[in-house]
Amino acid sequence: MADVVDTPPTAQAQEGEYRKHLPDLTSPRFTTMQKQDAHEYAKAFIQGGMPPWLHGLYLHWRKLFQEPFKGVTNDGHVRPGLFTLQDEGMPIAAIVAAADALIATLSPSQLAATQYHIDSPEWRTWSNPEFLLSNKGIRLDELTTSTRDAVMAVLAATLSPEGYAKAVGAMRINGFLGDLVGAPRICNEFSYNFVLFGSPSATAPWGFSFYGHHLCLNIFLHKTQAVISPWFTGAEPNVIDAGLHAGTRILQAEERLGLALMQALPPAQQAAAQVYALLRDPAMPRGRWNHDDQRHLCGAYRDNRVVPYEGVSVAAMAPAHRVLVEAILEAYLVYLPAVARAARMEQLRAWFHETYFCWIGAYGDEDPFYYRIQSPVVIVEFDHHSGVFLTNSEPAKFHIHTLLRTPNGGDYGMALRPLIAGSEEQLFLWEG
Repeated sequence: MADVVDTPPTAQAQEGEYRKHLPDLTSPRFTTMQKQDAHEYAKAFIQGGMPPWLHGLYLHWRKLFQEPFKGVTNDGHVRPGLFTLQDEGMPIAAIVAAADALIATLSPSQLAATQYHIDSPEWRTWSNPEFLLSNKGIRLDELTTSTRDAVMAVLAATLSPEGYAKAVGAMRINGFLGDLVGAPRICNEFSYNFVLFGSPSATAPWGFSFYGHHLCLNIFLHKTQAVISPWFTGAEPNVIDAGLHAGTRILQAEERLGLALMQALPPAQQAAAQVYALLRDPAMPRGRWNHDDQRHLCGAYRDNRVVPYEGVSVAAMAPAHRVLVEAILEAYLVYLPAVARAARMEQLRAWFHETYFCWIGAYGDEDPFYYRIQSPVVIVEFDHHSGVFLTNSEPAKFHIHTLLRTPNGGDYGMALRPLIAGSEEQLFLWEG
C-alpha cells in the first residue's frame, strides 16, 4: 500500500522544516512523560490538572457532554427533513463478517468493555488529544497481534482503500511522533481505542468508534448506508522523514486544494471569504480561538455548537471555482467507499445554493491558514496549528488539523435513527 500520494514540489521543500522545532527532551514535561504509560499519563493529567488551560478545556468538555444531543446548526435551530434512508452500496456483509471475526477473538471481559448500546451517549466521548480522557473499548497497543489485526480488518472492510491508507498514515505518523519525543507508550501507531455500538448486523443499525491522537472516526451503519461523522484527522508533523515509513505524508490534498481555491477567487470574493486577516486576530470575539482547537469550531464535544455562515457563497462562484469546492469535498469524503462517496457528493452539490467558504489568514504559497466549507448538510474545517509537541509558537504547515461534521443532527447517524425506527414500524404493520 502506497504511503505517499500527490506530494507537490512545495510540500517536498517543506519536509524537514519541523526539525527546527524539536523539543528539549530533558525538560520536565518530557522526562515525566517518558516514564509513564497512557493510563498513568491520563491519571496524572486529570488529578493534577496540568497544563491548566488543557485541564480547563477538559472540564468544559465534560459540561458540554451533559447537554442532550442536538447537532451543530448555523442558527440554533435544527432543520428537519435533510437526510433520507438510501442504498449507498456499503459492503455490509463484509463489514459484519469482519466485526464478527473481531468479536470472536475477544474475552468476555474485553467484549463487555467494548460493546455499548446503539443509543449510548458514549458515542460522543471521543477526543483527539493524546490524553486518554475517555478510556472505553479496547486499546490496540494492549491487544494481541491477532485481535489488533482483527480491529484493523474492520476498518479496512468499512473504509475505501484510499481512506484506509489515510487512516493508517495518521497512525504511523503518530507513532513517529512518539519516537521523536521518546514517549512511545503514550503515542504510537496503535495508541487508539475501538468501541462497538450495537451488534454487527446486515439489517439493523449499529456502528463503531475508533479514536486516539489525531485520528477519530465515528461510523454509523444501517444496511448499505453509512454515516462517517464526526471525524477528525491531524498530524504533527504531517510527514515521516526517517525510518521504516519514511515518505508517509497526509492531508496534502486538503491543503493544496483549499489554497488553490482561495488564490483563484477574484479579489472581491477573496475579501468576502477572508473573515480574519490574521490567524489569531485581535478582531476575533472572545472564544473564537482556544489553545486546543485554535480556529476549529466543531471539534470534540462541540456536538451542539452554533456556527453561523461566514464568507462567500459557493453559488456566487464561477464554475471553475465550484469545481475546486467539489474537489475539496471529495478529499474530505475519502473515508467513504466510492459508491457511498458519490451518493454523499450528490447531496452536497444539491445544497451549493446554501454553501459558504470562509478563510482566516493570508493566502500566499507559504502562509499557514484556516478554511471552512459549510452548508446545511456538511461542515469541513482545515487548520494549520502552532506546536503542541513541537516548539513553534505560531501556526505552521507541518501541523494540521482537519475535521468533518454533519450538521442539523446528522452526526452519529442521529438524523437517520427516527427514520429507521419508522420504516421498521411500517414494515411490521405491513407484514402483519
